[in-house]
Amino acid sequence: MTVRNFSYIGRFAPSPTGPLHTGSLVAAMASYLDAKAHHGQWLVRIEDVDVGRNVAGADQHILASLQRCGMHWDGEVTWQTQRYALYEAAVRQLGDLIYPCGCSRKEIADSQLSLSGRQAQALIYPGTCRHGLAPGKVGRALRLKVPQEPHCILSFDDRWSGHYSQDLTDEVGDYVVRRADGYWAYQLAVVVDDGAQGITDIVRGADLLDSTPRQLYLQQVLGLPQPSYLHVPVVVNELGDKLSKQTGARAFDDGGDPHHLLHEAMLPAARFLGLDLHADNIDAFWRAAIPAWAQLLQTLPRRP
Repeated sequence: MTVRNFSYIGRFAPSPTGPLHTGSLVAAMASYLDAKAHHGQWLVRIEDVDVGRNVAGADQHILASLQRCGMHWDGEVTWQTQRYALYEAAVRQLGDLIYPCGCSRKEIADSQLSLSGRQAQALIYPGTCRHGLAPGKVGRALRLKVPQEPHCILSFDDRWSGHYSQDLTDEVGDYVVRRADGYWAYQLAVVVDDGAQGITDIVRGADLLDSTPRQLYLQQVLGLPQPSYLHVPVVVNELGDKLSKQTGARAFDDGGDPHHLLHEAMLPAARFLGLDLHADNIDAFWRAAIPAWAQLLQTLPRRP
């Protein structure tokens, strides 16, 4: 897609692993409201790069649910599986910053047992294959080198929660851009797609907040502009787990009565985002929701 000359271009980028649930509705609604409040463009991208998890027909169910909720996208919908050439070009551009890795997750976890204070953290790659594969290892994944000295510390101001900083060297290490199973990694695909589509503002769930520094680093080394970020709170279940398909989240849209969709899904999602709305139909909902979101933005840590 050609980059377009709009001051605000946002997007909603669901994975087609099943129908949208309440948590994904919150993310979709926030991104849509932010684009409309800024008189911008709102794109939809189907992030189907993790082919093994895709569910047949889920992409069409997602698009139908968005339309039933009155969220109409600008331009054409894009699918990541149609954009592999862009990801391959990005890896070529990264050149010597990319190297093959033959380590399994178990080997990485075992290597951390000897690293004081890191046992409770997410897996941090120790750089085993950084200077070449060990004898007998096969390079299955591709990793991106993170600077070691000085440390690679990335910071940004999130429009919802304020300042966020992460030391990629100590907290992440060299990270995967193409997985061992051959699928392109989320971090690379999302950065390349956002750059190619001219995305200026990213509104998504707070579960992706700690991924953002990895994306900032990729933007830097690929020479791409840095979008503005806003990470909204995520919906959790009664156990405190993020609401997701893996935790049994159900679809919010059964294709039935729009009145039920409005009162049982859309209004609760708006309330979760901090909007106190009353509406009798979906058109009235958006007429009230867009200015309410604009007003809410004035209370956030960093206004656009």
